[in-house]
Amino acid sequence: MQLVVARIGRAHGIKGEVTVEVRTDEPELRLAPGAVLATDPAATGPLTIETGRVHSGRLLLRFEGVRDRTGAEALRNTLLIAEIDPEEVPEDPEEFYDHQLVDLDVVTRDGTEVGRIAEISHLPYQDLLIVRRPDGSEIMIPFVSEIVPEIDLAEQKAVVDPPPGLLDDSQAEVASARDASAEPAAPKAQGADSARDAGEDV
Repeated sequence: MQLVVARIGRAHGIKGEVTVEVRTDEPELRLAPGAVLATDPAATGPLTIETGRVHSGRLLLRFEGVRDRTGAEALRNTLLIAEIDPEEVPEDPEEFYDHQLVDLDVVTRDGTEVGRIAEISHLPYQDLLIVRRPDGSEIMIPFVSEIVPEIDLAEQKAVVDPPPGLLDDSQAEVASARDASAEPAAPKAQGADSARDAGEDV
């Protein structure tokens, strides 16, 4: 199974380094020197990571064969894709890969239907469940244990305990309108590596 683990950002300096938007909770594994990653667009890759370092809170990578700023800029917005065993699961029981969460039914504690998880949005400080409601609108639910207390993979459902106002129609309208200004989401078959129930940085 292929999972998106990062998106390449701007070039950094003049020696081929790029900034990276990390989309995995395991960057030390997925984005380590020597890792060979497929890409989207496919013609850009595969790319082999030569070096990696953290600078001002951002991960910087250099790829084999990329030696200058021009080459680095040519990679901008490329998605980095890792191949993983579909049976693999995160070591932490409170972590879930995106593909485990997509299409789960979302219900409240009393069993009221909310919708179905369409995708996971990984923000710098929090993960969001993008839930498609029965009427086709979408709502964003913070993926933190206080609001999503239970993920039941056997029953294929996520139980939510939303604070007042979270599931209001006005919130759903805001969520469904977000795509007008957001970048296109990666195909769900190539969802990001994993999402944390605790809402930890990715």
